[in-house]
Amino acid sequence: MDNRTRQPAPDYTSSALFFLFINMLWIFGVIWVSWGLGAVALAGVAVNHLITLLDRRLNGAA
Repeated sequence: MDNRTRQPAPDYTSSALFFLFINMLWIFGVIWVSWGLGAVALAGVAVNHLITLLDRRLNGAA
């Protein structure tokens, strides 16, 4: 049996959030160039709504 202690897993949360920001930035840039600022605003509202739904589902509807 292996009795060595395991090292804790590294926390990649900040890296994942940073790359999510970078990806959202260029995706919104492409939408802006393709369909205009109104489409970016609608996409932002849709993403905000999806995040709110996910938060309510994970943390319970308060």
